[in-house]
Amino acid sequence: MGKNKKSIYILVFSNFLICLGIGLVIPVTPFIKNEYHFTTSQMGVMTSLFAFAQFVASPIVGKMSDKIGRKPVIVFGLFTYMISEFIFAVATTLPIFNISRIIGGLSDAMVIPTSMALGSDLTTLKDRAKVIGWLSAAFSGGLILGPGLGGILAGISYKTPFWVAGVLSITSAIFTQIFLKENKEVIELEEAEAEKKAAEKGTIRSILTLPMVMLFGMILVSSFGLQGFESIYSIYVNQVFNFGLSTIALVLTLNGIISLILQVAAFNWIISKIGEMRLISIAFLLSAICVFWITQAHSHIEVIVATLVIFSSFDLLRPAITTLLTKSSRSNQGLINGMNMSLTSVGNVIGPLMSGALMDWNTHYPYLVVTVILALSYLLTFIVRKHPLVQAE
Repeated sequence: MGKNKKSIYILVFSNFLICLGIGLVIPVTPFIKNEYHFTTSQMGVMTSLFAFAQFVASPIVGKMSDKIGRKPVIVFGLFTYMISEFIFAVATTLPIFNISRIIGGLSDAMVIPTSMALGSDLTTLKDRAKVIGWLSAAFSGGLILGPGLGGILAGISYKTPFWVAGVLSITSAIFTQIFLKENKEVIELEEAEAEKKAAEKGTIRSILTLPMVMLFGMILVSSFGLQGFESIYSIYVNQVFNFGLSTIALVLTLNGIISLILQVAAFNWIISKIGEMRLISIAFLLSAICVFWITQAHSHIEVIVATLVIFSSFDLLRPAITTLLTKSSRSNQGLINGMNMSLTSVGNVIGPLMSGALMDWNTHYPYLVVTVILALSYLLTFIVRKHPLVQAE
């Protein structure tokens, strides 16, 4: 990383702040629903609008960041997120709440994939996995700490977390604007030569090679699988295994701690030992086995162990796929990470809808479907491994 280490640390810190702001508002949703007498479906639409805005904007924003630079897009995204939170804090009608969520989804599309792209710009292939792991840990850390802090702030007023999230966002924007440097002079000589030979044009068509399509498919599957599993987890373990709120909270807290350790301390070491593709394959296999295990479990300990393995697998799976994607093309980082975010958003929308519908039919059906999809993805990794892009790693 060398002289870009300071910029990387600033990038990680800024992303931690924005994700902390996102996490702050999670526990407040029931208060909004009850205060304004919204239905569950209306709250669902509100959530979907956020993900849909991400889906639409991410590839466009990614392409734009390839042209005008990462820093302006990130700073504008942070500023836009502040506007979104402040609108939500003063909103009193459903249309205004929905507008806030759309703006929030647009801002998220500007910040997260562009940050991944900039992290890639600032590193060599040798350090790429480490930095992607740090950024993933910043996202996870903010989302893990945010809900607890949001619950405390909601004791003052249920709108307080939104005001605080807005302040954190503008603070992060100012911090990023002043201190972040976009120094791209880290490309090793062989990388630069390979880039000249590639002569990529930066279009969506230019990145849609067979292995890239498969990797993008894995991004969709991983987000779909995680949301399909996570969105009904509390309901599932409560209905099937009689988990109380304290047990669920304990499991999620343990997962948060393990996630930070894996992404900060272990991810780069694992990649250096077995490579991205092998890690992706193992993560799909373990998650498939353990999702099925939960449907057959008979004790709380079995469920807890399986749950922690599943979440840990996903915590390693997503940054591993992202790292492999970033190595595929130096000139198309914004576009690639934008596509990454768009497909993640699709999975985030489809997963909960699928699981909710199937659970009304049969309690175990959602997890059985997720198991099949993850198992098929594991088999797909053997095809992707044969491509030169992967074999070279």
